[in-house]
Amino acid sequence: MKKVAILGCENSHAHSFLNTMKNYPDDFSEIEVIGVYSDEMAECEKLRQRYGVDILEDYTSAVGKVDGIIITARNGDNHYKYAKPYIESGIPMYIDKPITNSEEEAVALVKDLEAHGVRFTGGSTLRHDSTVLNFKKERIENVDGKTLGGLVKAPLDSNSKYGGFFFYAPHLVEIVLEMFGRQPKSVMTYKAGISTTVVFRYDEYDVVGVFAENNYLYYASRIAEKGAKMEKIVLGTGREHDWMYKELKEYYDILMGGERSMSTEDFLAPVFVANAIKRSIDSGKQEEVHPISL
Repeated sequence: MKKVAILGCENSHAHSFLNTMKNYPDDFSEIEVIGVYSDEMAECEKLRQRYGVDILEDYTSAVGKVDGIIITARNGDNHYKYAKPYIESGIPMYIDKPITNSEEEAVALVKDLEAHGVRFTGGSTLRHDSTVLNFKKERIENVDGKTLGGLVKAPLDSNSKYGGFFFYAPHLVEIVLEMFGRQPKSVMTYKAGISTTVVFRYDEYDVVGVFAENNYLYYASRIAEKGAKMEKIVLGTGREHDWMYKELKEYYDILMGGERSMSTEDFLAPVFVANAIKRSIDSGKQEEVHPISL
């Protein structure tokens, strides 16, 4: 049995992971959550009452007592802080979106993880969505011809107390990167009403992202030479369509000794792209995506 702690459980993802373990006990039979922690203790109490999990006094309380940690804090500024006390032990980690809010801290985090042999996964669960993955497959296979571009719509909460722009932005960014490639060259943003439009420039096409303030609908579209399709992105049920199941299963696999599925550069890419978008919002200019230097 692998003992795990969930840190930063004010995020709904902590609830979703615990619920997934409950709904699929055979698929996660070797994992035991021994405690949860949040700066917002009322959220811990909700999980204790619903799932019977213990509440940790501090985010360091499980050091030396667990085989893995799941970090789901809403504010990415807490992620490296929560991870750091556990890194020397080399235990596998899941780190939610945004991995961190800053490029510098993201690089420092993964260097620390890799120096201690920590296997890790995380980011936005939207990269596991079946619609997103189908569009990715169609792009790679040139279904209906070569890709000419696309569009992704997702929410934004620029005034979130959990890191402002960086709280929701990773979802749209992760969808774009998963569908169209992890390395756009630059971004340009335009503000109009409640929407912020982003043009992601790739070598062979442009992709449009539309952030809508506090509007929680997701859509994705791929435009090809001979056709175009748009789909609404919704959380499905079952192993094939439930993002949270897929995310937890990926972490469970590395917890049980498997290798992570993403390269370090792909893991870091959403942080670098999100920061380029924020720079463009602030400057009103096209901004290059900084190269990832490890």
